[in-house]
Amino acid sequence: MKETYKNVFRSGAISSEFIATSIAKHQSKTGIGAHNIFLGQVRADVIDDKTVTAIEYSAYEEMANKKFHEVREATFEKFDLTCMHIYHSLGTVKTGEICLFVFVSSPRRKEVFKALEYVVEKIKADVPVFGKEIFEDASHQWKVNN
Repeated sequence: MKETYKNVFRSGAISSEFIATSIAKHQSKTGIGAHNIFLGQVRADVIDDKTVTAIEYSAYEEMANKKFHEVREATFEKFDLTCMHIYHSLGTVKTGEICLFVFVSSPRRKEVFKALEYVVEKIKADVPVFGKEIFEDASHQWKVNN
């Protein structure tokens, strides 16, 4: 039987309303003492005198969701977390909009600081999500992760 993994992908930018609702849902979880959030935002980088206006994200979703799952499991093994949520955009996200939302919670604050850095670096290194930078003149190129 084929395994299925949680779909972390959202179509387009991740809205501030979605982020706020995610945070609000945790107020009933009173064993949590700390949350930490990473919001990845599309930058208006200037490359070869052209300004990025958006990034178009794509992925082989089945493989990427499996990798997100593996990163999540590794993070739970390494840190004392109560819960973790990861969302990544697919499709076009304009500069200034959010494309990655990672939310970790724990009984203790020191865990969320260490865990968040770990999980974001693992996502960047291990998960096959690709971004095509779209420039103001409508030209494009594949983004280099940094």
